[in-house]
Amino acid sequence: MSDNKPIRLKTISEFHKLRGLPAPKHPLISVINFEDMTDNTRIGKQSLLFDFYLISVKRDMDHKYRYGQQDYDFDEGVMFCMAPHQVLSVVREEQGKNPSGWMLMIHPDFLYDSPLATSIKRYEFFDYAVHEALFLSEDEELKMQQIIENIKQEYQGNIDRFSQNIIISQLETLFNYSHRFYQRQFITRKKASHQFLEKLEIFLDKYFEDRNIMQSGLPTVQLLSEQLNMSSQYMRSLLKSLTGHTPQQIIHEKVIEKAKEKLSTTELTISEIGYKLGFEHSQSFNKLFKAKTNMTPLGFRKSFKSINSI
Repeated sequence: MSDNKPIRLKTISEFHKLRGLPAPKHPLISVINFEDMTDNTRIGKQSLLFDFYLISVKRDMDHKYRYGQQDYDFDEGVMFCMAPHQVLSVVREEQGKNPSGWMLMIHPDFLYDSPLATSIKRYEFFDYAVHEALFLSEDEELKMQQIIENIKQEYQGNIDRFSQNIIISQLETLFNYSHRFYQRQFITRKKASHQFLEKLEIFLDKYFEDRNIMQSGLPTVQLLSEQLNMSSQYMRSLLKSLTGHTPQQIIHEKVIEKAKEKLSTTELTISEIGYKLGFEHSQSFNKLFKAKTNMTPLGFRKSFKSINSI
């Protein structure tokens, strides 16, 4: 059956059904092993849009995953974390063996009325536009597996008034270890440079989420330098040395990233998307998109739909 946009999974039960699993023991939290799933991933490309948090460790995959802006084949133990409303794309050329590893799904309602409902947003690894997947050592993967088993045993047992707090405590431990392991992965990066790039990424993400962008227009190099508390020339030199790109190129890359998200996950017209990204005229949006991708926005949307209809 063809589908013009990613498969949206609103509940954990829907994911269980999609992958041929029994109904979850708990409607708002579930741990599954990949060996237990029915491997019904289609040949070609399939995109999934989740309405819940997802943390997964995978290995021995025979197909590629598109997570954020990177492709991974999961030959080794790789962990990735997704927040609600992010898209995961699976690219498969042929049917093969089942993968190994586990997946933890947490619906936001499970965290309701707990401090973690707010603090979870501070864990940067849920923002795949900022961080890549996490490559775990054997010891790190074992530590994560132990915590996952504790969570699984708790929600599969007799639920009582302590259960939610105990599971949330385990989740916080899992997230804190994840944060530690991410820091280990990025330890070779200079702290100041990492913070600079992170601030830049956060600012641009927030800027393009602001409803007032239609009045403000695209961000300028001067605006970036003011937000980062440095001169425009110094910022240009620093960005060039760290990324090889100019500030204007960074802005354009973010525009294209956001445009692709809207083209693949919404039914907005090309003009509406251009307007929401700060373009006064749709022709300017089309021109920039074509220059950066060698495709028109409409051509990109059609190609995305054709892949998902395989």
